[in-house]
This record gives sequence, structure tokens and C-alpha cells, in this order.
Amino acid sequence: MHGLIFRTIEAYVTEGFGADRWQAGLARADVDVLTFEAMFDYDDAYLPKVLEGCAAVLDRSVSSLLEDVGTYLITQQNHASVRRLMRFGGDSFVELLHALDDLPGRTRLAVSGLNLPQMTVREHTPLSFVIYCDGPPIGFGHVLVGLLRAMADDYGALALVDHRGFRDGAEVIEASVIDTSFAADRGFSLATSGTGEGT
Repeated sequence: MHGLIFRTIEAYVTEGFGADRWQAGLARADVDVLTFEAMFDYDDAYLPKVLEGCAAVLDRSVSSLLEDVGTYLITQQNHASVRRLMRFGGDSFVELLHALDDLPGRTRLAVSGLNLPQMTVREHTPLSFVIYCDGPPIGFGHVLVGLLRAMADDYGALALVDHRGFRDGAEVIEASVIDTSFAADRGFSLATSGTGEGT
């Protein structure tokens, strides 16, 4: 599994709770790694162990931990490239939802070897979406929930986004857009220098 996945979890726990909590999570996970390198590959079996170890140390569920990792990727300035990647999905939150099918491909172009689950989006009624995440890493649906909640705020939309479990082996996320102009859009620029983004 791509090391960037582990590195992201490490950054989230370390920055939010301290390096001691991260080390305690690794000890609980019982993996023979002290820190992860972003461009290395690791045994797939490490992921559930690391997640369960960190969740136990932080006294949280794995699902809530993963959702917060998704939010963290959008809201922290040092991960602005993730926000930029999501913003390429469209000029509005609704356009982003329609473009999620393309997110795995855009991600592979940005980071070689980083494979996300296949995503299928269905708009069953106007502004009411069901997103299916099919394939590893299992649990990415919870990360996507955090990503989408943060992106709704970023676009100024009011939306409800929830993980609904599994259906035919795929993770199911429901997203209902209540108001497309609930708040001001934070803006987007292709510039990467300085703050580069936002208005």
C-alpha cells in the first residue's frame, strides 16, 4: 500500500494530538515501523492495524478517525494540493459531486501508484446523490465523507453527507445538497505561491 496513506494518518495524529500519541498508536498496532515514508510501499495488512491502534489510543472509532483525516486534508494549509485536486472537479459543490467518478484517475496523475477505490455517482433526485466506493483501501468511504463535508464548506454549500455502510461490497455515501449558496465560496486559484488560494 502506498506510503502516502500511512504518512497522512501519521501527520494527522502527530499534528493534532502529539508525537507521543502516534508512537503509542504504533506500539498498540504492533508493526515494525517507527515512521512511514510517503513514497515507499507497505504491507496492506498494516493499515487496519495502524488505524485500530491509533483509534484505541485516541479513544475514538476508526470511522470517526478516518472522517477527520478527510477533513484535515482539506482544511490544513500544508495539504493545499488536496484541496486543489478536489477543486478541479468543478466550479460548484454539485459539479464536484458529479465529477467524483474521475477522482481516482486525477489522483493517479498527481501521485503515481496511489490507487483509490472506483467511484460511481448517482443523482437519484435533484441534488440528492448516492456515491459508491468499490475497492481498497476499505474505509476510504469515511475519508471521502470528511473530504466532502469540508469541500461543501469550501464551496459555501450546505449539505448533509453520511456513510451508509456497504451494499454489494461497495461503501455507500449519501450526499444531499440543501443550499448551493449558503455561504460565500472561499474561492480557488491555480496559483501555488504564498496563500495562493482563497479570496
